[in-house]
Amino acid sequence: MMAAQCRTQSGLRDRGEISDISETGCCLRAQSLFFRVGARIVIKPEGIEGLVGIVRWISNECAGIEFETPIYGPVLDHLCAQNAAGASVGLRAY
Repeated sequence: MMAAQCRTQSGLRDRGEISDISETGCCLRAQSLFFRVGARIVIKPEGIEGLVGIVRWISNECAGIEFETPIYGPVLDHLCAQNAAGASVGLRAY
């Protein structure tokens, strides 16, 4: 799990958590956003470009996000290693 902030296409922002991250997408759990399948969302981790994605599925407060551009493998490895080491992975709204 990585702490996250995200922004919807309409400009709404929220805090949440990213889990099950891969090169092509992730699961995003938000506190108060209502997701809509097909909506665009942006997640901005520190140190890398914003991750623009499309909501592909919704289950309760979770949404499956497919990234428009896959994350470069070594960047993903770095994010996962940083999070596994207990370092804070701060994500800012883009």
